[in-house]
Amino acid sequence: MSRITSLFATRLYSAPLPAFDPKIDPTELEQNCYAIAEDDEAGHDWCEEQGYPGYTSYASLNDLPWRFPIFKDVVAALDQHVAAFAKDLAFDLGDKTLVLDSIWINILPEGGIHTGHIHPHSVISGTTYVAMPEGTSALKLEDPRLPMMMASPGRTEDAPEDLKAFHYAKPNVGDVLLWESWLRHEVPMNMAEDERVSVSFNYRWE
Repeated sequence: MSRITSLFATRLYSAPLPAFDPKIDPTELEQNCYAIAEDDEAGHDWCEEQGYPGYTSYASLNDLPWRFPIFKDVVAALDQHVAAFAKDLAFDLGDKTLVLDSIWINILPEGGIHTGHIHPHSVISGTTYVAMPEGTSALKLEDPRLPMMMASPGRTEDAPEDLKAFHYAKPNVGDVLLWESWLRHEVPMNMAEDERVSVSFNYRWE
């Protein structure tokens, strides 16, 4: 009798950000994101120089939890989510731990995209979702084996989710998604008239 075993799982963690204390008011978080973006001239200059659509604080502000109390609360909650995900992944961290490496704001306007990429020098990456207007883009995750599939045929439309080449995660406002940092992902074009707002982050092992 034949047996088929699934090997080498790629895990995606999803949970409401307020599942752990402290609780975060999504409206207050959105207001803070826009207030920060409005004052961050260096961030806007970087976006313009790089041809980045919308706004990101990725290259301009590296101390959001120190500057703004609500981001300190966000990180306190994220620490617990990341710990739960690390346990699910069966990570042997030894005498080290996973600590926040960076956290930044993304505001993506209509027509904006964020092309495929990975997050080097970190272990777990993720995003919590602040504003997700109707019709906005999902997070597109790519099968890490894709470059090695060569002549493999495509999958049928009704293929199980874990056999598809791409997964489209559609989070709600207040959700947090976590994945291992080597997993290639992208944000397809925002087709909504309103802006898509998120906060992304990396955790390193030290």
